[in-house]
Amino acid sequence: MSRAYTLGLLAALYVAQGLPYGFFTQALPVLMREMGYSLVRIGATSLLFLPWALKFLWAPYVDHYGTRRQWLLPLQLAAAAGAALLAALEISTSLRWVFAALALFNLIAATQDIATDGLAVNLLGPRERGLGNGIQVGGYRLGMIVGGGLLLWIYAVAGWRPMFVAMAALLLLTVLPVLRLREPRRAAVAPAPRAVALAGGWWSRLRRPGVLPFLALISFYKFGDSMGAALVGPFMKDSGFGLAQIALIKGTLASVSALSGAALGGWLAFRWGRRRALLIGGLAQTLSLAMYALAALAAGGSGFGYALTVAACIAEHVLGGIATVALFTLMMDAAEPEHAGTDYSLLACTVAIAQGLASMGAGVVAEVGGYPLMFGASVALSAAGCIALVRALDRGAGPARLADVWRSSPAGPAPERLAT
Repeated sequence: MSRAYTLGLLAALYVAQGLPYGFFTQALPVLMREMGYSLVRIGATSLLFLPWALKFLWAPYVDHYGTRRQWLLPLQLAAAAGAALLAALEISTSLRWVFAALALFNLIAATQDIATDGLAVNLLGPRERGLGNGIQVGGYRLGMIVGGGLLLWIYAVAGWRPMFVAMAALLLLTVLPVLRLREPRRAAVAPAPRAVALAGGWWSRLRRPGVLPFLALISFYKFGDSMGAALVGPFMKDSGFGLAQIALIKGTLASVSALSGAALGGWLAFRWGRRRALLIGGLAQTLSLAMYALAALAAGGSGFGYALTVAACIAEHVLGGIATVALFTLMMDAAEPEHAGTDYSLLACTVAIAQGLASMGAGVVAEVGGYPLMFGASVALSAAGCIALVRALDRGAGPARLADVWRSSPAGPAPERLAT
């Protein structure tokens, strides 16, 4: 397969994941707030994202049975069919079908993600992983932005049914590159273990030296950022933004910002290496959260508060994209090719659990202490998580596979050690 096709395929697969995820994490909270739901109940919808936290349980089956095309094609079609079914249901008076669809979409997307990540680990070499993860984060964020921006705008002007028809059509477009997928033959390995044995396959991967500390570190790295981002939509709604304004800001403006951040993050990981990219990205995303904290303090209908909120949203997508690409590149480095789907899923599931807890925590803190306290806490946690990860990896924490890439720089000298 050519590099262009490989990157295009991965982009389409990650856009397909981001589309429904963007709607359910960005547009749905705004709609729930408009319908009178409390911030605690909005935060509690993160429980419906449980498949992302548990996908490591079935990841060994995806790794060992069938080709990745055989997994990807039916999953992509099922997602499009689910969106089309929602368009046919009456959901204008109750969100129960939307919540049920949220759980199902998450199950489909989480399983698709196992196959996609395994494919990416095997198709991308160490030098290409920064670029590949830039494509991953850029595609995923583009899907999220379309889901949370364009689809929210369609809902604002036309209602539920046209919005879900548009989602189904967009998901069908992402199927086209999968039809051409011809996977490289897998290396000869022992016959796949029996299904019962595979049920615990993730446990042996979890017990590898350095994995548990690495899981804790990457979770801490993402916790503060996830906490701050969880209630941006409701914060904008409560600050006086209309649905059309939110769609424009989180759609048009954020889309360019997110793609720029993903591209810059991929370049940093390639040019300066993993360590500098993680440090720069982590501290930069903390700055974007600080802008939200200032906007929350300035809220109340002032023009300055509006302008600062818009600037914070743009900064979040640019700077947060850099941090996410750097982290995902490091996670891909930690995955062994023979168990790529399982290894990466364990890491991604831990991040998903941290994000879910952060989202729930954000709802509670904002309900009790207001938006300024919630955003302020996210700033402190984001900075602490970044410093903790970099210092720990400097001291040799994490899987042994990271030693070769942590301080190496593909196109420049090794970065300096973080001052202690």
